[in-house]
Amino acid sequence: MLSSKKKYIVNSNSGIKAQQIQFADQKQEFNKRPTKIGRRSLSRSISQSSTDSYSSAASYTDSSEDETSPRDKQQKNSKGSSDFCVKNIKQAEFGRREIEIAEQEMPALMALRKRAQGEKPLAGAKIVGCTHITAQTAVLMETLGALGAQCRWAACNIYSTLNEVAAALAESGFPVFAWKGESEDDFWWCIDRCVNVEGWQPNMILDDGGDLTHWIYKKYPNMFKKIKGIVEESVTGVHRLYQLSKAGKLCVPAMNVNDSVTKQKFDNLYCCRESILDGLKRTTDMMFGGKQVVVCGYGEVGKGCCAALKAMGSIVYVTEIDPICALQACMDGFRLVKLNEVIRQVDIVITCTGNKNVVTREHLDRMKNSCIVCNMGHSNTEIDVASLRTPELTWERVRSQVDHVIWPDGKRIVLLAEGRLLNLSCSTVPTFVLSITATTQALALIELYNAPEGRYKQDVYLLPKKMDEYVASLHLPTFDAHLTELTDEQAKYLGLNKNGPFKPNYYRCLGLPRNQRRLGSTELPAVQLIPM
Repeated sequence: MLSSKKKYIVNSNSGIKAQQIQFADQKQEFNKRPTKIGRRSLSRSISQSSTDSYSSAASYTDSSEDETSPRDKQQKNSKGSSDFCVKNIKQAEFGRREIEIAEQEMPALMALRKRAQGEKPLAGAKIVGCTHITAQTAVLMETLGALGAQCRWAACNIYSTLNEVAAALAESGFPVFAWKGESEDDFWWCIDRCVNVEGWQPNMILDDGGDLTHWIYKKYPNMFKKIKGIVEESVTGVHRLYQLSKAGKLCVPAMNVNDSVTKQKFDNLYCCRESILDGLKRTTDMMFGGKQVVVCGYGEVGKGCCAALKAMGSIVYVTEIDPICALQACMDGFRLVKLNEVIRQVDIVITCTGNKNVVTREHLDRMKNSCIVCNMGHSNTEIDVASLRTPELTWERVRSQVDHVIWPDGKRIVLLAEGRLLNLSCSTVPTFVLSITATTQALALIELYNAPEGRYKQDVYLLPKKMDEYVASLHLPTFDAHLTELTDEQAKYLGLNKNGPFKPNYYRCLGLPRNQRRLGSTELPAVQLIPM
């Protein structure tokens, strides 16, 4: 049934056209909540990746919720603690249910929690984290707590926080500082509240994008004297760690989780293969069959996006700079093009590179009417959104995280999540695949925290191969899968240990920085892995 709030025109050529669609909850203005005096940006240049977390002039919040900033509220949990800042602590019960659902799809973390909580391998660890705050992250945080760690947490993205989950964590006693729709100032304030607290000094960092690491490096560099290591998940954050290492400014060991086999082959590929469709459907209600799509980048994220769209009947083009990835795209049946060659005809543009200025204002000017533009890479620098903040262009909010950017001639593009990460901003991601990444993060923290002095230098390392395989093995029981065991003769023939690792250290490292490091195959992780 058509809503009475919509006005329609009927003509013989185009049928029903929506002339004006207005909903009360969409009549919002830019930055509806005025910035209070004295709340100025703590930094605009701490790190480039922080732009992925900035609130822009066109940010909106859900008007169905209380517009009062969480920073202006006095909230306490049931235990009387106020060491947190979330949207609404009263949502904790709903968040707890979401966490319980996530636990069912995160078997490895639950197994790790059960098997390792007796020995408490993270006893004494004080972990400060900056990641997406979702139900899956909550399972990770509570696992770290069960293993003996104290945690303080902020969000790495202004749109991905689930307010009810943040409330549940705060109710459980975790100092969490995050809510959906933070401003730029809020974002840095939350990170600072995690780090700068009297009587609490972090000794481990879990980061996603590098903002937390750079904030400590710029504002509280003396803290690194007691920090034992950094675990970084994203390509953006890892890139910045390598920059610090190359400049001789990395003062603690760091673990590159992004390039571990378990992260690349599962989170980046399978997660994006499913969540790209979910994000596009929720925001645009589009049908994929026959649509022309260009995917910029054919790494693991790009491969997942292309596979999903091709399966739905879309015509998919790929852009690439790497001839090896480009050849893979061709062998997988995709047309390799330059963006300029197809920009006028495609219906959807998806960036998956982790680079900057992949889609420029020139590209945006040449796009067809109603072209959908979105980003699946970590940083929002891939699409030059800043170039669209000009007087001649009109921004029109259509629904949450969906903007029409309208040109003077009436042409419009559909911009999703203001160029930020589509799946975590506009939809959800599969819990099971995040279990793999979260378990990898937990083991990386355990490894760095317990490593004997001198094992890791002030450099960037990959997770020991044995631990990569351990993460995978923890997930196999879900599928009732049974591994084949090598005989002594077979193991000798291959030159392998019967219990692994089964791949050489350079496996899946093609194209990674030359200073990529990993423990030698004869070295054991600092904490012996728990038998299955």
